[in-house]
Amino acid sequence: MTATADSLVFLPLGGAGEIGMNLNLYGCAGRWLMVDLGTTFADESLPGIDLVVPDPSFIEAERDNIEALVLTHAHEDHLGAVPYLWPRLRCPVYATAFAAAVLRRKLDEVGLADQVPIVEYRSGERLALGPFVVTPIGITHSIPESQALAIETPFGTVLHSGDWKLDADPLVGPLTDAAALAARGEAGVLALVCDSTNVLRRGGSGSEAAVRDSLLGLLAGRPGRIVVTTFASNIARLETIATVAAKLDRHLVLVGRSLWRFVEAARDCGYLKGLPPFLTERDFGYLPRDKVLLLCTGCQGEPRGAMARIAGGEHAHVTLAPGDLAVFSSKIIPGNERTLYRLHNLLALAGVEVVTEKDHFIHVSGHPSRDELAQMYQWVRPRIAVPVHGEPRHLRAHARLALSLQVPEAVVVGNGDLLRLAPGPAAVLERVPAGRLAVDGQSLMPVESGVLQRRRKLGFNGVAVVVLVFAADGRLADSPRVALHGVAEAETTGLAAEAAEAVAEAVGRLPRRFAAEDDRVTEAARRALRQMVRRVSERRPVVEVQIVRLPATSGEAAMEKEAVA
Repeated sequence: MTATADSLVFLPLGGAGEIGMNLNLYGCAGRWLMVDLGTTFADESLPGIDLVVPDPSFIEAERDNIEALVLTHAHEDHLGAVPYLWPRLRCPVYATAFAAAVLRRKLDEVGLADQVPIVEYRSGERLALGPFVVTPIGITHSIPESQALAIETPFGTVLHSGDWKLDADPLVGPLTDAAALAARGEAGVLALVCDSTNVLRRGGSGSEAAVRDSLLGLLAGRPGRIVVTTFASNIARLETIATVAAKLDRHLVLVGRSLWRFVEAARDCGYLKGLPPFLTERDFGYLPRDKVLLLCTGCQGEPRGAMARIAGGEHAHVTLAPGDLAVFSSKIIPGNERTLYRLHNLLALAGVEVVTEKDHFIHVSGHPSRDELAQMYQWVRPRIAVPVHGEPRHLRAHARLALSLQVPEAVVVGNGDLLRLAPGPAAVLERVPAGRLAVDGQSLMPVESGVLQRRRKLGFNGVAVVVLVFAADGRLADSPRVALHGVAEAETTGLAAEAAEAVAEAVGRLPRRFAAEDDRVTEAARRALRQMVRRVSERRPVVEVQIVRLPATSGEAAMEKEAVA
């Protein structure tokens, strides 16, 4: 399906029915406008994978019809997939100065800095992109220069909110441009495609200024080392921690490459002025315990994040000791609970006090709660509400809220739902392919791929390897060699020896004419080994069969020729 001349459609390929991995498409007059292209964290079902990106196959097939990719802000779940997916799309990228600074550093790491055409835009600037005229509207979030997008089309205006909140004292960046939003509402808005993350929370999201005061009270008078972890992209929180460190006469040490990347981008754009110099992790060992405050990556327990390596005693420069304090100044993202709680427990076992958002007021969300959403609807007054950026329960609650606020239509969609916005009532016309790709080193693979299924099976059931050595006459030259990994305590149970006997017996029963056929030998050995292991351990390991066939010696070859003659 292509975008047609007689309708305006909205198509999410990521970020609808989940929090993160945003990829949104608007189709009109045969052309497509893409909004955001982000990543999400992998969970335990994807062993060896840290990041997941949306599958762009649908829009990749339409890439000649893409007008542009417009990025709303610099969070990973909105621009993090560009380095991985842009080569498949090859379209112009529009971003604010700060988002562009962050993106260029990411592109440089993968050798794409000189290939991706990045156009910087400012709030209020009208961007003529084919049948779309896009006007960014400055909006408060937990990162500088976040933008809502007013997208004008021949069928009406769509307001794409991006991530946002209302904060009377955000500390970094301007307030939400309420006047511009209200003016759009007065002019008429066809649809509001809106953030749903905190729709289940009553009231407001809170102010960054209040977090600064609370953190200062929490950390004052602490005798040991203090380590704070938060999202590297939260520039306001970073400035808060730096300000608190200075007031407590502590040196701020930044730990984690992504933190430095965001600091450099922020300074390039005029942020983080007037702060004392930041120290590196190599300076950590020279500082007294009561004079150091560490700011680390890994607030969601990411295995390669600095916080996980510190807690596991695997960091090259940073260690913690009993009496130190670890503060997780971030939200616990749904789905990350088990990983984070393991990390908290590791720290607790080392005698480190752990404080999270559940224990103390140390975090405010960058997303709108119910009162803020109600205010947005009062300003914008759309005909259609389209909740995005939330799990299914969030989207449905958001739709109910919109209807209660007198919005005529509210439509809940998922990734792959092609939604007609106009003309006529909003309706899902069809489903298109939408999926997820795992980032595996420098390559991408579907999360349902055989490689990842095999990794999962290896992780749960282990692997059994058998080596069969055949003499030139087709008989086994030696007993099978069996190795069991992650299956059972083979050394103490004797399972490997039993398995070797079972394999030898199964191969020995093969008719002589089949003994020379590797496929038949492999299947017989695999079946025998799997049945033996399953009977003893109730596991179904991945089975590998390796066959070695020895060449005949010169004497054996001569005897064989004589026999033939």
